Amino acid sequence: MTVIYQKTKGLQDTPLHYCPGCGHGIVHKLIGEVLEELGLLDTTVGICPVGCAVFAGSYFSCDCIEAAHGRAPAVATGVKRTHPDQCVFTYQGDGDLASIGTAEIVHAAMRGEKITTIFINNAIYGMTGGQMAPTTLVGQRATTAPLGRDPAQAGWPIRMAEMLSTLEGLVYAERVCVVDIPRLNKAKKAIKRAFELQMAGKGFTFVEVLSPCPTNWGMEPLEANQWLMEHMAAYYPLGVVKDTGGVTG
Repeated sequence: MTVIYQKTKGLQDTPLHYCPGCGHGIVHKLIGEVLEELGLLDTTVGICPVGCAVFAGSYFSCDCIEAAHGRAPAVATGVKRTHPDQCVFTYQGDGDLASIGTAEIVHAAMRGEKITTIFINNAIYGMTGGQMAPTTLVGQRATTAPLGRDPAQAGWPIRMAEMLSTLEGLVYAERVCVVDIPRLNKAKKAIKRAFELQMAGKGFTFVEVLSPCPTNWGMEPLEANQWLMEHMAAYYPLGVVKDTGGVTG
């Protein structure tokens, strides 16, 4: 019998705990597929965050380490420098990376650490109940901004991919989303290139994934996907932000 599709060996048979319509499970699947296709499952270490993906280590079929809140890049740096032949990636949300962990991610990129970061941007604090995040859009409501984000009080949302791309140590940054199959395929290609450049020793690589959070946005899943494309993608444009890695493979 011809196999048309089967679950990636990059994921374990552990039921996902994420809310319906959440993008985390899709991104987990893409990472698992890429690691399997590149033959890296046995030589990969994932660094898990504090946040909605705190249990990511229970899902990936590779070694994983749980980091303190925001400190995943520091842990990944230690692992990669100790085991330079390993594939090392951090998996972080906007609270873990763009708030408490801002200094860690900036300095990892500045140093050109040969690691990959997968950054999930859902413009809200998901695990803790929907508070405003550094990535929350102007006018977007949150439990700590019931009238919508006011830049005069809270400042403007951070475009992490663009900010990190100003640093010489970052060789590749791309922003993708996972709201439909064509864009999902582009997201997988971005993740694959990020890992390939890392393993080629080029430098720090970064993939930002715009992801829906229907629960904390107060929307149905399809509505959340539409809102993401109409509003988030307008402020956080999709596509390659920086690529100086050259040809790999």
